[in-house]
Amino acid sequence: MGKSRILIVGATGNLGFHIAKASLDAGHPTFALVRDSAFSLPHKFHKLQSLSNAGATLLKGSLQDELSLLEALKLVDVVICAVPAKHVLDQRLLVQSIKQAGSIKRFIPSEFGVDPDKVQISNMDKNFYSRKAETRRLIEAEGIPYTYISCNFFMSYLLPSLVQPGLKAPPRDKVTIFGDGNVKGVFVKESDVANFTIATVDDPRTLNKVMYMRPPGNVSSMNELVETWENKIGKKLGKSYIEEEELLKKIEENPYPENMNLIFIYSAFIKGDHTYFDIESSGGVEGTELYPHLRYTTIAEHLDTLL
Repeated sequence: MGKSRILIVGATGNLGFHIAKASLDAGHPTFALVRDSAFSLPHKFHKLQSLSNAGATLLKGSLQDELSLLEALKLVDVVICAVPAKHVLDQRLLVQSIKQAGSIKRFIPSEFGVDPDKVQISNMDKNFYSRKAETRRLIEAEGIPYTYISCNFFMSYLLPSLVQPGLKAPPRDKVTIFGDGNVKGVFVKESDVANFTIATVDDPRTLNKVMYMRPPGNVSSMNELVETWENKIGKKLGKSYIEEEELLKKIEENPYPENMNLIFIYSAFIKGDHTYFDIESSGGVEGTELYPHLRYTTIAEHLDTLL
């Protein structure tokens, strides 16, 4: 039996492009659903040209065009959606089309973050997670085979500043630590998320499961992050601490969406939303345990690139 044919929606986005490349590298017949407008935007056109040259088939269509979705679904076995979080509910027509087509053996919806069914931030996030949870319920209600990817934070988010909102690079003098600094968060490089995602598509162990990413070397508290950075620069940083009450006050004082970084920090490093639950007993699976052969970038290796 040959490798599954994969349709990627959102292939010109940051993660979507990595997923498309990973699909091609793994030998899957790869299709990308592309809006007409993408061809006239230079940065998107460049990515599409690169994917096409690597063997991807570009199909014109969009999440709003049911006919284009149904035509594309005839050509593939697996659908992976990687649209931005603000467009998550735009997947509704895609879910309906997958149900109507009846031939898709796996759907991986646009999530690629913290598990929306596990977050403990009580409506602070302006429906960021509830939209993703709503999409899950729709998929499950339609009986569509799925895999959800919960990779927590991308390495390009917060880690380049050592979780210091407003900074573009890690600090070299003083650092702010949120909470007591002992709660652990998880960071995974986007290209690694893509490789682990593609590994799931033909794997029965991930069918109708959440695949979490907690790679050894990528699960770290703020205290551990700071210590790793201090060892790399050969210098101790001055530390100040922002306790939970103070952080909640800052979140309240800052308008949306400027306060979203603080909300995500609160979720990860105060509430422990990345790591507070046991994966196996929650019915999930962990990517690096399933695919020990897949190489990934660790936090320490990523920090080396910031020296």
